[in-house]
Amino acid sequence: MKFTLFALLAAAGLGSLGTAEAKKLTHKEATAKLSAAGVKWESSGGCSDKNGASCTSFTGVREETIAGAITLKRACGCSVTITGGTETGHASGTYSHWNGYKLDFKKASGLNNYITNTFTRIADRGSDPQYKAKSGNTYVNEGNHWDVTFFTDGS
Repeated sequence: MKFTLFALLAAAGLGSLGTAEAKKLTHKEATAKLSAAGVKWESSGGCSDKNGASCTSFTGVREETIAGAITLKRACGCSVTITGGTETGHASGTYSHWNGYKLDFKKASGLNNYITNTFTRIADRGSDPQYKAKSGNTYVNEGNHWDVTFFTDGS
């Protein structure tokens, strides 16, 4: 039953699993989608170069990751600001920033309250509190920002 429901949702474009075959976006495509949904982003270096550690780049981000950020904003009903994307300087791995699965979000009271009151607290990642959504996406409080892994396009 679960597989059938998931298959129907996926076929309708309403759900997806993170896969290596997922569509990757250009920086321009990603920012257009984010802007249209009211999701903000900022860069400490004022740049968008994927190879610049002080930049915030969306080059090569998975389409599902951007959809997940938009879903998060809508579900939260609060302001969300992305501070980290696919740029260099983050930890490596399959489900990494570089591979388009992760985004960093600026901490703000509305977002903080939404994450901590909506999602399930799971084992800490190192010493950082971690929360998991029903979608499987994880939210890690890294002190000055939320490190979010989008395995699916749901929040």
